[in-house]
Amino acid sequence: MSTEATILHADLDAFYASVEQRDDPRLRGRPVIVGGGVVLAASYEAKARGVRSAMGGQQARRLCPDAIVVPPRMSAYTAASRAVFEIFRRTTPLVEGLSIDEAFLDVGGLRRLVGAPVGIADRLRREVREQVGLPITVGVARTKFLAKVASGVAKPDGLLVVAPERERDFLHPLPVERLWGVGPVTAAKLRERRIHTVGDVARLGEAALVSLLGGGAGRHLHALAHHRDPRSVQVGRRRGSMGAQHALGRAPHTSADLDATLAGLVDRVTRRMRAAGRSGRTVTLRLRFGDYARATRSHTLVKATADTVPLLAAARALLGAALPDIDRRGVTLIGVSVANLDDNPVQPELPFDRDPGAELDAAVDAVRDRFGSAALTRAVLLGRDPGVEMPLLPD
Repeated sequence: MSTEATILHADLDAFYASVEQRDDPRLRGRPVIVGGGVVLAASYEAKARGVRSAMGGQQARRLCPDAIVVPPRMSAYTAASRAVFEIFRRTTPLVEGLSIDEAFLDVGGLRRLVGAPVGIADRLRREVREQVGLPITVGVARTKFLAKVASGVAKPDGLLVVAPERERDFLHPLPVERLWGVGPVTAAKLRERRIHTVGDVARLGEAALVSLLGGGAGRHLHALAHHRDPRSVQVGRRRGSMGAQHALGRAPHTSADLDATLAGLVDRVTRRMRAAGRSGRTVTLRLRFGDYARATRSHTLVKATADTVPLLAAARALLGAALPDIDRRGVTLIGVSVANLDDNPVQPELPFDRDPGAELDAAVDAVRDRFGSAALTRAVLLGRDPGVEMPLLPD
């Protein structure tokens, strides 16, 4: 592990909303919400009023009645992301993209060529602003974890360097939610025991954390609280899962409505898998209920596949098992993902009969590739809102 702060975490600020403000001068300095039914992004002017991503549109407008709501323009966000990543890769060949608006960069080998990491970070921010027209925050630290925390603390449009000798002073006063892996449930467990800051976690000791949170989580948080993170910036790492989700309104949804939404999501995911040459075994259904609680259910197939039919059948079985909970609690979001992805070709089973499902998938993919994703759709999806297909980094 480096003894110098050489890892950058670069994170575009309120990305979708910033692109809208860049392209329409009338929106600058005003509260902007991207997306109507569900907030996809909010400008910092809207965030200051309590608006957050994934919030329902009605709640967002109650909090910020003067907000300007604009529809998403995914092609514009994709183009902006590509331009920013070009700057990242001109800065250093060691770039690990996390999403279309954030990445880790390792600049440890560039000091003799272009200068110290803080100067590189400052120049990167300036180039993104001048060449792409967007604000970006950069955290600089010795580890990926600390660099990401630093960028979060420095937002918006900031630069923060955590020198190795300042790591403890920087990290320990922060709330426990700054630790990777501490969500609302874990934070509640910690706060019940009067553990409020990262420093409180560090003083507990590994055995106490393991007893409280379990082996994996306890050891993980103990290491982070002592600013230990041995992971390096990984270039060209392929994603471990592929998924899609669709936010639903709070109105009741029939099982037929949910099945149609699920089928559209599986179509989207399996098409991406085939385009990337990936196959997968584990299907996971993600639900957000009407009370905002979340649940996941998964099933692992006997063999990896990218075919729509078996993956949709597995997802439908998971949805069927969840219907009693949905009927009782309502549902506001449904998502599906496929994990345990494999890069190897799928071995056909004996006997080598033709697979009409795979042939149909190939034909549908070919039509959509040539004429657009809306050229073919399932009959059950006609007249339904297909949801927003979020731009993603190439696999």
